[in-house]
Amino acid sequence: MNQKPFIALDFPTWEDTSSFLGLFNESLNVKVGMELYLQNGPIIIEKLLKKNHRIFLDLKLHDIPNTVYGAMKGLAQYDLELLNVHAAGGSIMMERALEGLQAGCSSNRNRTKLIAVTQLTSTSEKQMREEQLIDQSINDSVLHYANLAKQSGLDGVVCSPHEALLIREHCGEDFLTVTPGIRLVDDDKGDQQRMTTPAKAKEMGSSLIVVGRSITKAVDPQRAYNQVVDEWEGF
Repeated sequence: MNQKPFIALDFPTWEDTSSFLGLFNESLNVKVGMELYLQNGPIIIEKLLKKNHRIFLDLKLHDIPNTVYGAMKGLAQYDLELLNVHAAGGSIMMERALEGLQAGCSSNRNRTKLIAVTQLTSTSEKQMREEQLIDQSINDSVLHYANLAKQSGLDGVVCSPHEALLIREHCGEDFLTVTPGIRLVDDDKGDQQRMTTPAKAKEMGSSLIVVGRSITKAVDPQRAYNQVVDEWEGF
């Protein structure tokens, strides 16, 4: 898998997305989330693939196992890099998600990697305890979900950079730790609670990083992207 940072395409329309991508002269790793996908449909995926962009489809599926199986089987037709579900859906749901992905994948290409969301990077430990009634540390909760995802056969998890090294120590170096909540030093952290810089994320054990507003809201997105890549790759 290409290790370049994923750019979160948090736009409402294809026109906005296309205008942003037109600032770059290369194919990119991009993340398509619910805002862009649900307002525009699968045509977004088709258009991005036609332009040779590599896609993390971030829909965070969480439903009964059979429903998730059917959704994954349908999504498997696309040549995606990553898909995800919520680990809170449980082991049976995650296993069925993987089965659906395998059932729908054509035999002439590799299966899309499937990862599970542990705790959102916008969730604080206080919020987790008071609203989810999880009476543990956030590290313990994230590690529990990571272990459950690995036991279910998934390829990795979405977590904050702060938990990445802990997960890799317990789940192995090949288990992906995909980390949003990445900001450049001078950027506003927005609604993220557990965030860090690209360089620190690398040090903390992230396998892949997802960067949104630091690039998409920058005065010069190409320059901001290059800075993120340089920090991430250690130049």
